[in-house]
Amino acid sequence: MKLVNMKTAAEVCPLCEGSGWKTVAGSPERRVTRCDCQLLARADALLTSTHIPKRYEHCELSSFTTDFPGADPRIGLAHIAACRFVEEFDPRDGTGLLIVGGIGTGKTHLAVGILKELIGKRGSRCFFSDYRELLKQIQNSYNDSVQATELEVLRPVFEAEVLVLDELGAVKPSEWAWDTVSLILNTRYNDNRTTIITTNFPDEPAAGLAAPELSPRSSAFAATRRETLGDRIGERMRSRLHEMCRIVKMEGPDFRQKFRSASFR
Repeated sequence: MKLVNMKTAAEVCPLCEGSGWKTVAGSPERRVTRCDCQLLARADALLTSTHIPKRYEHCELSSFTTDFPGADPRIGLAHIAACRFVEEFDPRDGTGLLIVGGIGTGKTHLAVGILKELIGKRGSRCFFSDYRELLKQIQNSYNDSVQATELEVLRPVFEAEVLVLDELGAVKPSEWAWDTVSLILNTRYNDNRTTIITTNFPDEPAAGLAAPELSPRSSAFAATRRETLGDRIGERMRSRLHEMCRIVKMEGPDFRQKFRSASFR
């Protein structure tokens, strides 16, 4: 007996009746275009391949203000900048965002929300990569027992139309880490691809550049200064980021700590 794969009436799209195409409204020549159901299916596939961590799967631009009630008003300005970025997005431009702020201010939420909007509205091929996990995966690729090569690990990072590189600078600086950051950023810069970066470190120069009158070994220097993005990724790459990205600052207290404290009152 021959089995026929048939969709139930409930599964068939009422717009295209299962064909995948719909007639363009008002077209005298009965032109057709991809049906909404096909666009939704593509968006679902793109979202799955983005590799957004489960912890952030709920994040949306539309829910940002409700997920961070009572947040510092300056955080709202960052949300406005993110929404404008989506509205004005042009993949040919290649300009990304460098989202700078302290722990718990919503940087990753904002970045993931941008990715979801670009996938849903523009059909952009996006990829999420945690900086720490990426470096671990690259190091693991040097192990003979691991199947993935360094190029295979880096390919989606290089080729994504829009990349989120989360927590840049979170790994202790080393020549190898600096070389890896340089390879990623320069490759995407040369290919004119959009990169959205989040970091907990202030966008300031490396030691000895911001305050040359203070020696990095002096007690005054150590007591008054915290590590900067320049310290963590090097001044050359920090300068490159300024060419690649617009700066978005998310200033304010750690909202997660504030929420936890309030829950115990």
